[in-house]
Amino acid sequence: MAEHIKWGIIGCGDVTEVKSGPAYQRVEGFELVAVMRRTLALAKDYAQRHKVERYYNDADALIKDKDVDAVYIATPPDTHRFYALKVSEAGKICCIEKPMAPSYKACLEIYRAFKLKNLPLFVAYYRRSLPRFNALKAMLESDAVGELRYVHWNLSRTPSPFDVSETYNWRTDANIAPAGYFDDLASHGLDLFAYLLGDITEANGVSLNQQNHYSAKDAVAASWLHQSGVIGAATWNFGVYKREDEVRIVGSEGELCFSVFSEAPITYSTAAYKKTLSIAHPNPIQYNHVKNMYTHLIGEGEHPSTGKSGVHTAWVMDKILGTL
Repeated sequence: MAEHIKWGIIGCGDVTEVKSGPAYQRVEGFELVAVMRRTLALAKDYAQRHKVERYYNDADALIKDKDVDAVYIATPPDTHRFYALKVSEAGKICCIEKPMAPSYKACLEIYRAFKLKNLPLFVAYYRRSLPRFNALKAMLESDAVGELRYVHWNLSRTPSPFDVSETYNWRTDANIAPAGYFDDLASHGLDLFAYLLGDITEANGVSLNQQNHYSAKDAVAASWLHQSGVIGAATWNFGVYKREDEVRIVGSEGELCFSVFSEAPITYSTAAYKKTLSIAHPNPIQYNHVKNMYTHLIGEGEHPSTGKSGVHTAWVMDKILGTL
């Protein structure tokens, strides 16, 4: 693998402005050389603001660009499979924004296409690369809370004015994201729990639309079992009176409490004492995730979020939603 890898981005929308795009420019050994949006003027604007050499409104042109070694797909999830299979056919490295695709079946097809050609495939579950969660993982592996018993997550928020107005939003369109914000947000947490506690072997749940503001589901409850014997449960609701994001991992000797999405301090408690640990996110937040891709590609490490782990998370999501 070459030590200098040139990237192109398909779908340079909001997530690429701050969270991811700058990381591909700042990681030594990577270079962002091309971007694509369906509207050429918007692609040009992005390229000029971020000092990217080329821009397209045709994904095929970017994928076939001989100067592009790798492609980051940052479009809505209903097009991930379509573009990923094209990248695979072109024989190029790929990173797909999460969720990997709207269904386990589509994710498996993507994974198999890249595996057949022995091509690197990454998924942007970047929490696996964040310092705060790797500190958590180290604590769990050192038996800081004793033998692990269970994990519980509650994620809830008020309906946004955008939702209440019933303005179109692809994130709540059942054709693109069948379970709405669950697909977008819960996927991060479930993927993280598999990373921290081991793969999930059983999962089930109930889901429905309580608010009728949009076509996707807005309320989900689930339970699952990790291969390690840890049991898990969670509720996600996007129409309650306040925002909450709290995870508890409880063991025989103590517990760890933390947030999946905020930088609130991690709380470590035992029967005898309680302390907090603050660890800030990198800027941009996907920097470590992107840097770990480079380390992986030059053979100096193993990336924690690959196509294989992305497929596993998709399987868990579909089991919870009852589509498998």
